Amino acid sequence: MLHCGARFLHRRVLTLWSPQVLTQKSSSSKTVPETASKKPQSSSSSLNLDDGKVFRLKTKWELSRGLLVFFLCSSPWLVQKLLSFTRRILGRRLWTSALRLTLYGQFVAGETHKEIKETLQRLQHLGVRPLLAVPIEEDVGEEKEGEGWYDKNAQSMITCLDLSVGGAPNPMMQLKVTALMAAELCVSTVGCIKQQLLGYAVEKGVRVLVDAEYTYINPALTLVTIAMMATWNTQKPWISNTYQAYLKDTLERLKQDVALAERLGVCFGVKLVRGAYLNKERKLAKEKGYPDPVQPSWEATNERCGFFRENCSSVLNLGSVRLCATLRFLLGISFGGSVVRVFGQLLGMCDQVSLALGQAGYAIYKSIPYGSVEEVIPYLIRRAHENQSVLLGIRKERDLLRLELWRRILRRP
Repeated sequence: MLHCGARFLHRRVLTLWSPQVLTQKSSSSKTVPETASKKPQSSSSSLNLDDGKVFRLKTKWELSRGLLVFFLCSSPWLVQKLLSFTRRILGRRLWTSALRLTLYGQFVAGETHKEIKETLQRLQHLGVRPLLAVPIEEDVGEEKEGEGWYDKNAQSMITCLDLSVGGAPNPMMQLKVTALMAAELCVSTVGCIKQQLLGYAVEKGVRVLVDAEYTYINPALTLVTIAMMATWNTQKPWISNTYQAYLKDTLERLKQDVALAERLGVCFGVKLVRGAYLNKERKLAKEKGYPDPVQPSWEATNERCGFFRENCSSVLNLGSVRLCATLRFLLGISFGGSVVRVFGQLLGMCDQVSLALGQAGYAIYKSIPYGSVEEVIPYLIRRAHENQSVLLGIRKERDLLRLELWRRILRRP
């Protein structure tokens, strides 16, 4: 009965706070062909990423939920305490429904295929492309017993591929290597990736972006990814490797890997991300007594993005410094000497940037995790920690959400 009541509350909240949903959906559906055929503006300087007018595309419920979630994310400790405390008080069913209304609803596409497809369609109406990801978190010492867990993950990746097909032009998905083999194996040896998964991706026309993880795993992950490139990137860049801009040695490693790909004669794909393991990397460096591998601040990472643009122009065109400082990742894919550039962010974060780019006709992707509430809890906790590390940017988005919500409440034009 409590579960039914929670579902009724969810529907009632959406009804009360979403009076413009039908209007927006119908108007969005009319503009999809126009957005899809629209060519990107010639200069990013003509884009206004700071006025928040694109938030008029959101419902009142989405604005309110965003404000609540970003307030919670300002204290990861509060998020963890609330998750454990409310579960004991509310019980599993009511607790799950409460999460679906808040953190889960903000950052996760859904659990069922129907929920996921509805999220993908909503993003497409806004000019944003999906980049699906199976949110599996594993570290050295946490590997699961037996091959059954990894086989199950491989099947989940295949399902992810199927969901990605037809989701947008040039469909992509994210691959976490430690979901397919033990993290300990990544440290000690290159290992063996399930080739049928990558063969299936190429057959379906889905590009695979291999996630970076912790610094002590990344060298082996890069070897695995370059090996996959040597097999599958002979004609097109189906496989891309990830480089974390917040690490001090990223530029040198990127140059080395590009040179290796050139010697192998294969297409090279790279995803440049800001990075999401900052707190743990610093903690480990302090405990183990080695130099901190991470840039000293968020501002230093942003400056490093500008440095990438200035010093890697012969390798990749990574876009403007201003965009690089605000986007979650930039993806450069080499096609026979030419470079295709797309942008991306996490679902539920920095929508004032991604929606503006999507409406302007740029190729903008949202990294979209999916799964049950229980499966994505580690991912949600990491999002809370990450949001705290970029609190300045979150404050900006929170302020824009608040202004738009007040505009609607006061019925201003």
